[in-house]
This record gives sequence, structure tokens and C-alpha cells, in this order.
Amino acid sequence: MSRVAKKPINLPKGVELNAQGETLNVKGPKGTLSIAKPAGVELNVDNGTVNLSPVTPADDAITGTIRAILANMVKGVSDGFERKLELVGVGYRAAMQGKDLNLSLGFSHPILFKTPEGITIATPTQTEILVQGADKQRVGEVAAKIRGFRPPEPYKGKGVKYSDETIIRKEAKKA
Repeated sequence: MSRVAKKPINLPKGVELNAQGETLNVKGPKGTLSIAKPAGVELNVDNGTVNLSPVTPADDAITGTIRAILANMVKGVSDGFERKLELVGVGYRAAMQGKDLNLSLGFSHPILFKTPEGITIATPTQTEILVQGADKQRVGEVAAKIRGFRPPEPYKGKGVKYSDETIIRKEAKKA
């Protein structure tokens, strides 16, 4: 059996896991998330811990995957997830206009990014963007979309980058 699938998931206070038919719902203070339950996975909930087991040995891999997704859902509805982006470059700015993110990234026009449902975007400074939410996949997807407007270039490092990202620099052409 997979090492990941063997590990139990601890449910913090205020977090509930409901297995209704073919869906698994996780409800907590930050919201509610749900996922379709695959056929080859058995789920046991005891005293605030969740244990998963495969029905057949062939279902071992999907059991580990579902366990990792469920653990991320439990963490998301209790603590939430966050990605921090930084704008590097002269004149690159970010500001909130209501629920939309207004980006000035050196193009001839500003970019207006509409905030998706379940995600909150904040700009503590003009060069920082915080993407927060309960769903880890959606937070990462939104951060990647914002980064995709102007990815960092390898010569000067200008662009939108993750705060923990290191940009490998290239040397300029020699004459």
C-alpha cells in the first residue's frame, strides 16, 4: 500500500467531513469544498481522524492521490492557502479596483483581472499581490494566470514573479 495513503488525516476543530453517496464534502470556517469519490477507495472516519484504504491493490495509487487532495481540502477550509507575487520593474504597479485587480505591466494599456469566485486578492503595496483562498488548486491557478501576463525575463528579472521564486539570470551578449 502507498505510504501516502497509509497516513491518517486529522480533522481540526470546526472541520467536518461528509461522505454522501459519490461526493466527499469538507466543511470548515473558511468555506466548503467537495470532490467526487472514486470507486476504489474506502473511507473511515473515527474520532476526528480519516483513514483511507484501497478496495483492490490496483487502486493503491488513486487512494494516495485522494488522501493528498483530502488533506489539502482540510487544510484549506481550516487555515486557507496563500500565494504571494511580486512585481519587479520600473513602473510596474498593482492596485485593486473594487473586486478586480488593475495591473500596469509596461504595456500600452492596463490589464483588468476579474477575481474568480472563492478567491480573494489583496495588494498590500503597489508591487505585491496576495492571492488567498480555501482551494489550493484554484489559488495556484489564479496566481499562475496573473504571473502569465508578464513572466520574469532572464536578463534583468523584470516581470511578475512568485515571492519565493529565484530567476536564473543570463549574461548579456558581448560585443
